[in-house]
Order: sequence, then structure tokens, then C-alpha cells
Amino acid sequence: MQKWFNESLDRISDFLAHRKGLPLLLALFLVVLNGVLQFIPAAGWLRESDLLLHLGVIVAIIGVLLAWAL
Repeated sequence: MQKWFNESLDRISDFLAHRKGLPLLLALFLVVLNGVLQFIPAAGWLRESDLLLHLGVIVAIIGVLLAWAL
């Protein structure tokens, strides 16, 4: 289990080392999608909770920290 986790973490690290802006683009997409959902009444709890906005901010912070570390 630990070997699998270490290998997966190495692969993710290698992938993101060459694509440092990818987490920030994903975060931007989530924030914009949250803004679009505000105008769709059928979105329900997803619109009311601003879940995508919060996920976007968390992904952006983690993306900046990873880009700085890598």
C-alpha cells in the first residue's frame, strides 16, 4: 500500500512539474463555473452552497504551493 502511494505521488509530481499552471487553470474553471451556476435555478444546493467556489479557492492555493515547491 505504501509503495503504491509513493509511486503514485512520484508520478503526480512529475506530471505537475511540467504543467505548473494546470491547477490554477482548473481553479479558475471551477470559480467561473460557480458564477455561471448562479444563473441556473435547477442547480439547487450546488448553487446555494457555492461548493465549486470553495473548491476552486482550495485548488488555487494548493496549486500555488505546488508550483512554488516544484
